This record gives sequence, C-alpha cells and structure tokens, in this order.
Amino acid sequence: MRKTDTSPGTASGLHITMILLGIAMTPVLLSSSSLGNQLQEGQLVSVVALGGLILAILSAITISVGEKARLPTYGIVKFSFGNKGATAINILMAISLFGWISVTANMFGYTVLDLLAQQGWSVPAPLLVAMGCVIFTASTAFGFAVLGKVAQLAVPVIALMLCYILSVVLDTPPAPIGDALSSMETGVAVSSVVGTIIVLVATLPDFGSFVHNRKHALIAAALTFMIAYPLLFWAGATPSNITGQGSLLGAMAPLGAALPAALLLVFACVTGNAGNMFQGTLVVSTLLERIPKWQITVALGILATLVGSMDIMSWFIPFLLFLGIATPPVAGIYIADFLRYRSQGYDERLLAQEPPIKWSTFVVWILGSLVGFLTANGVITLTMIPSLDSILVASLGYLALSRRPALLADKQAH
Repeated sequence: MRKTDTSPGTASGLHITMILLGIAMTPVLLSSSSLGNQLQEGQLVSVVALGGLILAILSAITISVGEKARLPTYGIVKFSFGNKGATAINILMAISLFGWISVTANMFGYTVLDLLAQQGWSVPAPLLVAMGCVIFTASTAFGFAVLGKVAQLAVPVIALMLCYILSVVLDTPPAPIGDALSSMETGVAVSSVVGTIIVLVATLPDFGSFVHNRKHALIAAALTFMIAYPLLFWAGATPSNITGQGSLLGAMAPLGAALPAALLLVFACVTGNAGNMFQGTLVVSTLLERIPKWQITVALGILATLVGSMDIMSWFIPFLLFLGIATPPVAGIYIADFLRYRSQGYDERLLAQEPPIKWSTFVVWILGSLVGFLTANGVITLTMIPSLDSILVASLGYLALSRRPALLADKQAH
C-alpha cells in the first residue's frame, strides 16, 4: 500500500486550491455568464451557494479517495472496473480531456485574435493557437511543481481583473429584466452550477494523490468549492445579471471594458488548459506506460494545436457535454468501492486476484449514464441535478451488484 504521510513531494491544501481555481476559471466564466442573465440577483446568490455546498461535499469525498490511495483517478478505477476494464474508462477520460484542451486552445487563439484586431493587427489564428499550446505545454511538461507556480502567479491576476470588471459593472444602472429571465427553476440553475465543474470534481483524486494529508485534502475541498467557487461563479454571472447580456465580452463591451474582459479570458485559458494538460498527461500515461510523461505532454500540445486551429466549437462542444454525462457515474462507482472495500487503503496486489474486466460494474456505469442523460433531457426527474442523479444511481447500483474482493475476504476470514 502507498503511504499517506506528509513528504517533500506533496502540496498544501492552499496550493491545491490555487491549481483547482485556475482550472475552473474557463468553464465558470463561460457558463456563469449564460446563467446570470436568466436569474434575479437574490436567486443567483442562493443558487451558487447551494451548488457550492453540493460540490464541496462531493469533492471532500473524491479528493480524500486520492489522498488515501496515492493514485490518480485512472489508477483508482482499476479496482472497481478491473485491471483491463479500466482501460476503456481511461480512453473515455483521455478523449474528454483532450477535447477540452483543444476547445480551450481554440478559445485562447480567437480571443487573442480579437484583441489584436482591436489594435489593427492581423495575425493568423492557427499561429495564436500554437502560441497558446506552447504556453500550456511549458506550464505542464516540467511537472506538478511548475503547474502550481503558474497557478499562484495567474490566479491572483485573474482575481484582480475580475474585481475591476465587477467595479465597473456595479456602477452601471441595471438593465430591465423581464419575468421570462427569472423563470428558470432553481433546480435547473443549481444543476448548471454543479454540472459546470463536475468532471473536475470526479477526477479530484489526481490532485488528492499529491496533497500532504487528509486534513489538507479537506481544506482544499472546502476552500475551493464551498467558498471560492461560489464567489467566482457569482462574480462571473453578475455582469450578465446586471446588463442582461449573455456573455462576459457582450456585457463589458458597451461599458468600455472589453479589453479587461478579454485579458481575463486569456489568463483563464492559460491556467485552465495547464491543468487540463496535467490531467491529460496522467491518463494517457496509464495507456502508454513506456513513454515519459513530458513527451506525452508535448505530443498533446502538438495535437491540440492542430485540432484547436479548426472550426471545432459547433460540433465538438455537444460531444464533450455527452462525455460529461458519462464521467460522474465513474465517480459514484469508485466512491462506493472506496467506502465499502478500500477505506483502509488500496493494495495493488488485489488486482491480480480479481477479474481483469468487471462486467457488472460496466452495467452499473451504463445505467448511471443513462439516468444522467434522461434527467438532463427532462424525461425523468430525481434530484433535479442530472450529474448528482447519475452519481447516486451508480453508487447504489455498485453497492448492490459488486462482490467483495477475494483476497481481502480471505484475510478477514483468518
């Protein structure tokens, strides 16, 4: 079993929080703006607070699993899906992470393109996408320590720019908001807050495996998702909430603050994609074990440059959202596996004693994904939060169908 004692190679809860906030910036700034112009201010505050509480509870569990196992998410799922069965899950995760790397690279390139165009400069978009990928790759290829330093530098800058944008917006008379804009149901709005970042929460063992100890893991979960994430979401939604516009740039352009908003998005892309590259490298390394991680990072950067230079937004985002439905049940399964069988730790010797592919787990995963899809499309209603529905169904299904590991049972019998 892996030890969980504090060591020089681990990080504090505050350090992990900075990295997680850096990753969360891009999806939050995109989704919060579209949510902000559909809610009244009072409803917005209650929605982000409730969403943050749900995420804090889930993240406290998932990051603690990583702290106990000292394994990334893609190593932990081997225990519930089987040593070979986990390969299918890892491929799914790799595709999802690479997709977001490419989308964020595309967003970076075209945001910088708009900034330069405002100054009368014309630069090919693929070149700007490539420049972004060089930055993302350099922030990741040298390991976890460099990733943390990038976050410690960029996150305060992002926070200052966001505060400036808020100061400009709050001095602006609010636009009249009709009844239609405040008619979004609270459950649907909370689902948006939770769903925006649920894939990161599901893969938090990646970062839990680097944290000092359980105390610091819980500190990171609480600081990130109970405090900072709701504030970030509220700050990102407020410009649209006041102006009635559906995007951050759209809200700030009439106020003469489009440049700070664009710079905010650029910095958010850098921190977000550095984290995506880090997680992408981890999962691909489980599939290509003989290749050094830095070479995997460079390869991801090159591929992201090629894909991110294409017009991918229209067809790729729906595909990535579909993958987002399939990821939360994985978390539900490994959480149930941890609570029932691995609370004392993860012994990798068990993998050789268990089936290489656990078909019952795949049945549970498909069921959880199906429930998430049905609730997301309004066919059925459980908790009003599709990702939470799929996690709960997958957890209960796994508890019902899984069998106690043979080696562990033999030890307990003697």
